[in-house]
Amino acid sequence: MPKEFSNTTDDEILEFYKQISSKIRTIREERKISQLDLALEIGIKSVAFYSNCENNRYGKHFNLEHVYKISKALNINLKDLF
Repeated sequence: MPKEFSNTTDDEILEFYKQISSKIRTIREERKISQLDLALEIGIKSVAFYSNCENNRYGKHFNLEHVYKISKALNINLKDLF
């Protein structure tokens, strides 16, 4: 019988996304950058989509490309978001 190989729970993954989004939001707000400006800077044309990612609404979250572009846009080391 096949064994499930998941070493994490859905709640752990959700918390991981929340931690990253929270750090992004904090840094963005400290630098007085709007969600719209950061969204456009990283190539997201919908501020609603960006907002949903930043707030982890409707199952939306930043992907690796977003996180990389955000680190470049905010001029911070990628590891500082993790």
